[in-house]
Amino acid sequence: MKDLKGSGLTDRLAASADAKAALLAKLKPKPTVTAPQGETRAAAKAAELKAVRQARADDKETQRQVAADKVTAQAAAVAADEEAALAEKRGARKERKQLTKAEAQAKRDARYAARKAR
Repeated sequence: MKDLKGSGLTDRLAASADAKAALLAKLKPKPTVTAPQGETRAAAKAAELKAVRQARADDKETQRQVAADKVTAQAAAVAADEEAALAEKRGARKERKQLTKAEAQAKRDARYAARKAR
């Protein structure tokens, strides 16, 4: 009768090899769960650079707008000064005309009075 328990040399060698393989399998590093790949350094740097450029462009546009507003305000001030000077000139001209008119009226009245006196 044969020994069914596997006590032969080849059986023992095979069992030993299986045991060694099982031990090695235990010691093998198990696959780990890796975190999803986050933003790379280059992408982060590019995003930061884009944000800085956008901020600078916004600042530059704001400065342009301020300069344009300043020029517009100066032009409005000059126009207002010119308008005021023109209004003053017109007022002086009207006053002169009125004085001239009054003087002419006074001369006429004087002549009329002189004629009446004769």
